[in-house]
Amino acid sequence: MTNSVTSQRASTLWIMVLTLASTATTLAFACATPFPALAALTAVHMRQRDGVALAIAAWVASQAVGFGFLGYPHDLGTMLVGAAIGVAAVAGAIAAHATAARMTAPLAARLAAAYLAGFAAFKLVILAFTLAKGDPCTAFTAEVLGRQLLRNAAIMAGLLALYRALVAIGVPAARPPMAAA
Repeated sequence: MTNSVTSQRASTLWIMVLTLASTATTLAFACATPFPALAALTAVHMRQRDGVALAIAAWVASQAVGFGFLGYPHDLGTMLVGAAIGVAAVAGAIAAHATAARMTAPLAARLAAAYLAGFAAFKLVILAFTLAKGDPCTAFTAEVLGRQLLRNAAIMAGLLALYRALVAIGVPAARPPMAAA
């Protein structure tokens, strides 16, 4: 097996592992999939293509949990919100990767910057959708955003610890972000 195939399989494995871990947080926090946390982790540990694939996989899983287990209404408005979340997840992944790719700082600084960029992009897409629908922006108060920022950061720390622990016991690391797309 070539190194490229092995590397792609490792990235696929990590997409699956992180999708399952984010699904657990979706269930635990009733639909609080940590898209910005996932975006930041992939920005420093995976290629952008894999980060976008993870955003989509985590979004599909979160929608399945929401509609299948959490009782989301099966109406057009709810489905449009779900679609906006999917777009926001992809935007967050792209923003996090773009930010991390421009930095030569240590890993912790790149991770923090990627996280903030991913969070901002994710929230800006959701805000644009909310404004386009004419809904009140009650979920965009400083208190709510601060709580979400901290919750996602805590989840990111936990997912980073999971990643490092699994790599330490021999699970191959994901394809690095600087690898050729």
